[in-house]
Amino acid sequence: MSDQCHFIDLRSDTVTKPSEKMRAAMAQAEVGDDVYGEDPTINRLEARAAEIFGKEAALFVPTGTMGNTVAVKMHTNHGEEVICDARSHLLDWELSMMAWFCGCLARPIPTSDGILTWKQVAAALRPKGPDNAPTTLITLENTHNMWGGTVYPQETIDEICAEAHARGLKVHIDGARIFNAAVASQTTVARIARDVDSVMFCLSKALGAPVGSLVVGTRAAIAQARLYRKRLGGGMRQAGILAAAGLIALEESPAGLVTDHANARYLAERLSELPPIEIDAPSVKTNIVIFDISGLGVSTFEFSRGLKEKGILANGINATHMRMVTHRDVSRQDCEVAAEVVRDWALVLRSNLNRHSPVTV
Repeated sequence: MSDQCHFIDLRSDTVTKPSEKMRAAMAQAEVGDDVYGEDPTINRLEARAAEIFGKEAALFVPTGTMGNTVAVKMHTNHGEEVICDARSHLLDWELSMMAWFCGCLARPIPTSDGILTWKQVAAALRPKGPDNAPTTLITLENTHNMWGGTVYPQETIDEICAEAHARGLKVHIDGARIFNAAVASQTTVARIARDVDSVMFCLSKALGAPVGSLVVGTRAAIAQARLYRKRLGGGMRQAGILAAAGLIALEESPAGLVTDHANARYLAERLSELPPIEIDAPSVKTNIVIFDISGLGVSTFEFSRGLKEKGILANGINATHMRMVTHRDVSRQDCEVAAEVVRDWALVLRSNLNRHSPVTV
């Protein structure tokens, strides 16, 4: 199957293609030089993002990694510590930018589901002293990618913010998929973000825009972030072409996330019917499905290769766990086909494993 168009692509929601409405908006976008602050479409996108999140200002950046990097930098100084979950995207998937650019040390906390509690955070805080670097920032990931799209309870975020602020600490949310969290929690992103100091969210994941993320926060913090964006090479010129698609994604895409979540739950339930595959189907709340294939006797690389030969694209996140992500370009029928392909491939692998297992008497 050589034609990419024939694949059912569950690798990530980053693979979504811009809609026809987005393409038309991009073609007609009013533009200017954003480094001079003169791109009217970017200005509208930033103002609307700040309004939706209930924050003073916003900054358009090319990627979520850049957004998280400038957010960490605007809240910290070199040599300070940043608390995060031990499997957070900021720590594991962003090329050590927390250290390389921000000059900060990550203080990771292991969790069972990607959700930090204030009790865990409090135990890891480092005060100023002659022998240690102080903690100045707490980062939360909502939803949590590597834990299968888990969602923070609102009371947990509120407690962490209240306790952190009482100690002069800042709180940042890596909200790459925060709109998924809002839909799953039946709340708004403004409520989730009410007490945090900043949020980074992606337009190019679940919301389906071709490029871009935003950072929201106070006017002073975002002014600093704009300088850090420029240092990272993120100063853009007539980027209103990109912002035009982002505006449509911001306004219209959240309504479709309910369908993505339902499709993910369907996939999880179907996969849970296969004994060699281990998955906690009830824990799937958003659009990420992670399952364990260690019982099949192959690596995730081999498992992915077999799926690709049958028209399904999916990635492993380690040697034993696969990830599938639903999105706008994947229908329920696509999910049905994917579930059948996984089932058939798993049965073949289990049969092969049984055939080669040693016989005991």
